[in-house]
Amino acid sequence: MRLKGERGSALLEVALTLPLVLFVSVGIFEFGRAYQVFQVCTNATREGARIAVLPGSTDSDVTTRVTDYLKAGQVTQTPSASWVVIDHTKTVSIGGATAPATQVTLNYPFSFIVLNPIAKMVVSSTSLGNAFTMSTSALMRNE
Repeated sequence: MRLKGERGSALLEVALTLPLVLFVSVGIFEFGRAYQVFQVCTNATREGARIAVLPGSTDSDVTTRVTDYLKAGQVTQTPSASWVVIDHTKTVSIGGATAPATQVTLNYPFSFIVLNPIAKMVVSSTSLGNAFTMSTSALMRNE
């Protein structure tokens, strides 16, 4: 014999656990997307460094290569040339000697699609829920 108090308990359990399961699922998807974007940014920086160390290459060639790689990697934001920093004054150590090198740094502003709005609703902080900067760099010896 069932008690009348158990009626609807399954619905209540689903109502309590479903938001938590959905939040965890969205978090997994969002952090997976962030990792994928970070990998695209890392590879774009390497491609830019490869162009930067070639004789006769210009900074605009490097920036173009990085932005083209970001577009090909389906990064959602339109790439900006101001994200790319090129430093031709670096050196690398090779067997006790130093050689001139070039460092290419990419500062990509990333924001979560779902988690940022949720964070802004929950906490009224000025920094939580805003975009953050993914920074990657590659250093290569000049040819």
